[in-house]
Amino acid sequence: MKQTELFTKTQKNAPKDEVSVNAQLLIRAGYADKLMAGVYTFLPLGLRVMKKIENIIREEMNAIGGQEILMPTLQPKENWEITGRWTALDEDMFKVDGHENQKFVLAPTHEEVVIPLAKKFINSYKDLPKAVYQFQNKFRKEKRAKSGLLRGREFLMKDLYSFHLSEADLDSYYEKAVVAYRNIFDRVGIGEKTYKTFASGGTFAKYSHEFQTVTPAGEDIIYICQKCNLAINKEIKSEVEVCPDCQGKDFREEKAIEVGNIFKNKEKYTKPFNLTVKDEAGEDKLLLTGCFGLGLSRLMGTIVEIYHDEKGMIWPEAVAPFKIHLIVLGSQPIVINKAEEIYNDLQKKNIEVLYDDREVSAGEKFADADLIGIPYRIVISEKSLKAGGAEIKKRNNPETKIVKLDEVTNSINFTPSNTAKR
Repeated sequence: MKQTELFTKTQKNAPKDEVSVNAQLLIRAGYADKLMAGVYTFLPLGLRVMKKIENIIREEMNAIGGQEILMPTLQPKENWEITGRWTALDEDMFKVDGHENQKFVLAPTHEEVVIPLAKKFINSYKDLPKAVYQFQNKFRKEKRAKSGLLRGREFLMKDLYSFHLSEADLDSYYEKAVVAYRNIFDRVGIGEKTYKTFASGGTFAKYSHEFQTVTPAGEDIIYICQKCNLAINKEIKSEVEVCPDCQGKDFREEKAIEVGNIFKNKEKYTKPFNLTVKDEAGEDKLLLTGCFGLGLSRLMGTIVEIYHDEKGMIWPEAVAPFKIHLIVLGSQPIVINKAEEIYNDLQKKNIEVLYDDREVSAGEKFADADLIGIPYRIVISEKSLKAGGAEIKKRNNPETKIVKLDEVTNSINFTPSNTAKR
């Protein structure tokens, strides 16, 4: 894409009411626009990043047998009354009036839809296990929408729901999901900083597991076991004083961002909807369920909080909007022609490239390139041509090198981003 054709422009200053690094940088660089507190428009660059994250998650969910669906965000009051959550979650939900006294909720979650949906198709033990997932907007009455993408009132989430006949089968799938989540965090570049965390179950169960990413921007406090790396959320640390996995007692305190959570809901939602099947002996059994959530917009904000410097963002290759930021300096025909040749060659080889063909100063182009944070920068100028070709630089490395023009596309080692780990 040519930068002159890009829908957005960069900004020198972030909105004064944004205090988080992720919101400041994403807005300044033209990835997102703030409509109101906790609600953002994802612009072309931001949506490209979001789709990269989405595809990585999709590959890992498919790898553990998940089937993708799409459920409505507008849900009837009646389903929520069945589970008792119409009143239990009243303070967290956006409720909507319809015609003739109809009441709806803008979905904060989807158990009230997926359980009756499964009841239509899971009729026998032979149909099990099953798992379905979606990418869908969620709506929650967040009182403290002040951390950019980390704490939104409308946000994109992946939620997977699994259905099982036995606890053993649920436990087995749960562990597969843990591995899938680790793969996701590894692939988007935050695996080494993300810890499986023992946490409060809230409305779901006494305890659950979260995945927490260590960063000074975190709003949670976790205690990481120095022996096995399982973490415990501060909210339950007084109840769980030894590591549940290894019984260790030596912990390291860190600030962290919750990027995902997983629950064994068991019969919590199947019982109100009477989701039963006949087992092999012909007896009716309530199904057990697992719920596996992961916020895409929150994950995007977390990546920015970890990968940035004073100049801007530094995207990991797997989720960057483009692999290369091609910059042309000067108006000499030979310079422009060579830049166009490289741009066309990169496109023919399906290498994602943002081509800065704007008529602005070199300083402005370099500043914008650093702010936008694309992994590789290639500069074509009269100076680079005299030196033997194109100047190449990685966003996270101050060193530059000159590469011959016919070797440009072969000189960059790309990290594969489209293959799921096994």
